[in-house]
Amino acid sequence: MKKVLLASASLLALSTFAPAKAADLAARPYTKAPAPLAAVYNWTGFYLGAVGGYAQENASGDPKMKGGFVGGTVGYNWQTSNIVFGLEADGAWADVNASATALGITVASKTDALGTVRGRVGVAFDQVLLYATGGYAWIDNKISVTALGLTVSDSKFHSGWTAGAGVEAFIAPQWSVKGEYLYRSLAGETYFGGAVPTGTLNFHSIQFGVNYHFGGPVVAKY
Repeated sequence: MKKVLLASASLLALSTFAPAKAADLAARPYTKAPAPLAAVYNWTGFYLGAVGGYAQENASGDPKMKGGFVGGTVGYNWQTSNIVFGLEADGAWADVNASATALGITVASKTDALGTVRGRVGVAFDQVLLYATGGYAWIDNKISVTALGLTVSDSKFHSGWTAGAGVEAFIAPQWSVKGEYLYRSLAGETYFGGAVPTGTLNFHSIQFGVNYHFGGPVVAKY
């Protein structure tokens, strides 16, 4: 009889507990596991890089100055939302030249250095930036005249403006590559004490570069 009573009491307790436990489990809301965090690129920061390209004088007929250049870049970007503002300066050694000979006299013009200081504004699509750019441009140019085996030359610094557009993309957390087109317009100068004046020098240039971004651009997560 004692065993029967104990068994009945156990069944009664179990039957009371089971519905309560089931109700408690049913009342708990289902929580979905959070999605994995994804890294996004933020373009804000300081960078250094190398640049090289090709320039050709915008002139009708020949000879026209043309040739390559290689140098370095320094800049800083600020990003707000997906809009990127920046300042950039570059300088390069160049071999952009042309020459003509008539009546035994050869006249050559050679740009042996060039550079810019520009603003940039663009739209970032995560790790890809499309931008417009413009600002100050300069070249160091030399004109040489050779006759009867003798050569005289004079160098002048030309200042002007530049404008263009480009695309830049990260290929690693701190490394990006870019390509851009620039139109450069440089004011004329007078050489050899005013004996040889030049008009405005205009150039089309295409340049490519690689930049190292300090601190790393992958800083935001969502």
